[in-house]
Amino acid sequence: MPRDPVCGMVLDERTAKFKMKFGGENYYFCSIKCKKKFKRRKAKFTGER
Repeated sequence: MPRDPVCGMVLDERTAKFKMKFGGENYYFCSIKCKKKFKRRKAKFTGER
């Protein structure tokens, strides 16, 4: 089961409403707020520069 990279909540990828593909990986979010935060600061949550 994936975790929301922003808040750490465990999610079910089949029912997660908020998702995004980045760098060949799928990311799942508990809320639109977490998804927006991830979009603004991807490097912080993925380790990319």
